[in-house]
Amino acid sequence: MTTIVTTINANGIRAAVKERSERNLGLLPWLRDTDTDHVLLQETRATEEQTFDALAPALADGWHLCMSEAAIKGHSGVAILSRTEPDKVRRGFGSDEFDTTGRYLEADFGDLTVASLYLPKGAADGPKRDEKFRFLDEFAAHLGTLARKRRDVVVGGDWNIAPTELDLKNAKGNVKNPGFLPEERAWVADLLDSGWNDVARELAGDVAGPYSWWSWRGKAFDNDAGWRIDYQLANKRMAAKATKSYVHRADAYDLRWSDHAPVTVEYS
Repeated sequence: MTTIVTTINANGIRAAVKERSERNLGLLPWLRDTDTDHVLLQETRATEEQTFDALAPALADGWHLCMSEAAIKGHSGVAILSRTEPDKVRRGFGSDEFDTTGRYLEADFGDLTVASLYLPKGAADGPKRDEKFRFLDEFAAHLGTLARKRRDVVVGGDWNIAPTELDLKNAKGNVKNPGFLPEERAWVADLLDSGWNDVARELAGDVAGPYSWWSWRGKAFDNDAGWRIDYQLANKRMAAKATKSYVHRADAYDLRWSDHAPVTVEYS
């Protein structure tokens, strides 16, 4: 049996579902046509009522929705769309500081746990950098606990860290920028050393990209000057089932409904 998991940073769920032109009909047709079983959404930036309203056509088609919104309206927000109703849902990871920020959501489906993560972007220095590293410290402990469970586990989302030089177009120009700081990359490397698997990278091998995020500015998308910051980490038993990974890159700049592209992994 194949399980397909997709992660998408929607860059605002209400904006993502809008029809932008006759050719760009937004997220909803993508959801209608996809074969994926679980869609991990990040940066919904909407209340629960607004999210359910935005996704109403998809829910009418049979999708099930669970979500975790941020206490501060218009910030962050994560959700999971699934073909079947989850057995159990957990919002947050036991953090007094971060569980109300709408950055993490887990759902169980039989022997499978899927999680949607929106990791803080951070900064090169200052309070936002400190906040990100507090999140990383707490979240690493949670991932350690999660990895020890005798379940299939996939944690997907916008990690806001490019793990290696293969994962962004301009590595040398970004070594002092958030998302590619040496300490951030070391944190991801430690996760991989502890038994988590970056399944898309393992399937792709040592090639540049494929990227999942491109700035709206300039010619970043047209020149494929992107970052691979959206990915799925799987525990060993689930990673062994990964057979295929792909990025749903829009055919043209004006066909994008987010600055991120969906990233899908098939597990058999």
